[in-house]
Amino acid sequence: MSHTLLVVLTVALAAVVVLVLVVALMEVWRGLRRISEGLAALGGALEGVEAEHLRPLEPAVKAINAQFEIILGALPGIGRKAAIVAERRPR
Repeated sequence: MSHTLLVVLTVALAAVVVLVLVVALMEVWRGLRRISEGLAALGGALEGVEAEHLRPLEPAVKAINAQFEIILGALPGIGRKAAIVAERRPR
């Protein structure tokens, strides 16, 4: 083959590779845009759920957690008393 033909084929191959890469990157870009839109919609829905359903529960959750704190604070004393009872128990 002639030198000129090889140069033309090489340039054509490079152009095809660049064209394929451009098309592939455009498809990736479109996919990422769709994902971004879906995530934005999901974020909006989650904000709605939080505002309508979770925030009103906050006082109840805090009250329940306060009761758990009381219970957790009592557990070491209960454990010590249980150990004393277990030691006195006949075998």
